[in-house]
Amino acid sequence: MVRVSGFTIVRNAIKLDFPVEASIRSILPLCDEVVVNVGRSEDDTLALVRSIKDPKIRILETEWDMTRRNTVLGLETHRAMQACVHSWGVYIQADEVLHEGGVDELRATIQAVDDDARIEGLLVRYVHFYGGFDTIATHRRWYRREVRVVRLARELDIRPYQGAQGFRVGPEHRKIRARLTAAQMFHYGWARPAQALREKRDLGRTMYPWRNADASLPLLAWMPGLEPFRGAHPLVARPWIEARQADPERVIAPRKFRWRFVRYYISTLIERLTGVRVFEFRNYEIV
Repeated sequence: MVRVSGFTIVRNAIKLDFPVEASIRSILPLCDEVVVNVGRSEDDTLALVRSIKDPKIRILETEWDMTRRNTVLGLETHRAMQACVHSWGVYIQADEVLHEGGVDELRATIQAVDDDARIEGLLVRYVHFYGGFDTIATHRRWYRREVRVVRLARELDIRPYQGAQGFRVGPEHRKIRARLTAAQMFHYGWARPAQALREKRDLGRTMYPWRNADASLPLLAWMPGLEPFRGAHPLVARPWIEARQADPERVIAPRKFRWRFVRYYISTLIERLTGVRVFEFRNYEIV
């Protein structure tokens, strides 16, 4: 039986209102240990993680160098990876929750591909929430899939890539060879309350100074590809969601046409007609 580590990083989870407790709980059934890299915070993030009280959880108390800007997330994710002791790792970000419907498939797939050296990771499918818990974002700038299960053998040199959205292999940043699964990861980063989104924007001025973080811009701009969500949220996330369902300040700005949206309309039409998502960014090669 292949043993599996989980790993994640978090800092200022209360201030930024991350569903980190749900995130960690969602991967616990899949993992034999979960390493949580908790950066020194301005709130009670460490106590929050400790309150989960599961013997599988191992906490790393760390100091993050925020002067590293967008690279700090990759560096701290790699630190959590290196602390894992098993041969496979399940990665989750603090604003993500794995749907329980995918746990058995991921467990079975890890066991099935362990002897196949071609496969270095497993892909999950993403559901991106935007402006609340009833709307999802679907155009091609929102990634459909990403690697969230990886081999942890040191000789493979699999590392988080850039801001740790995904992973690459070796110093040449080769795309990771991955098997697609039907497991779903629910991404709540843009569904948090308005105050958390303002904190996110303020943090973005430090981490991503080249982005436009003008406070006069809407917190939630309208964009093409917003659709109603018709599924069910992960069970472990529902208490967090119910406590944040009502927020009169969390409003998507009125619809407004911009010429740059034309490319999204065209690519969406091509995808619906052919099933191919053109110009899709991928950290992986499907095998």
